[in-house]
Amino acid sequence: MKQPPTRNRMSRNRMTRNGVSWSDLLTVRRLVTLAALVAAWCALWGSVSWANVLSGIVVGLVALTIGVGGSGRGGVRVVPMLRLVAVVAVDMVVSTLVVARAVVAPGGRPREGIIAVPISAPAKHHLLLLFVAITVTPGTAVVAAEADGSVLYLHVLDVERRADVEAHTRRLAELACAALPTPEAERIEVSS
Repeated sequence: MKQPPTRNRMSRNRMTRNGVSWSDLLTVRRLVTLAALVAAWCALWGSVSWANVLSGIVVGLVALTIGVGGSGRGGVRVVPMLRLVAVVAVDMVVSTLVVARAVVAPGGRPREGIIAVPISAPAKHHLLLLFVAITVTPGTAVVAAEADGSVLYLHVLDVERRADVEAHTRRLAELACAALPTPEAERIEVSS
């Protein structure tokens, strides 16, 4: 038999502003997103220091508060998340070597440029994660996105590798969707 909520239980579940409870705001998904944002922030600054971690937390909280991080609903799938982290880690190493070779190799430099990469509808719910995964790898950077999130514009070091970059971006989007499924994305997949 279910017992009525106690005074402590009621105070923990009290509503915050706009009728949203703290448990809705502090989900595992948001905490994982915040940790990824802080890690990306430290990577962009080039060091892990108290100042970078604290400023990364502030920037991440602002990004999540204004809605950049999605609805915060859904779960975290550990194995796909580990796959995504592994792919990004390998990308960072391989891309660093490719960029270093392009810079020091004799002869002409590769032709850089900006390419448009369309992404799937479910991946629109993971734009922030995609921005970080793409931009932390040397040789590529997200420079813009369509307002509806359907196309990312990437600066690439070697525009001749356009097909590879597009395929890899789609792979990152698939991994992001698998790692952080959202009810909205699942409805889109089912209806498509």
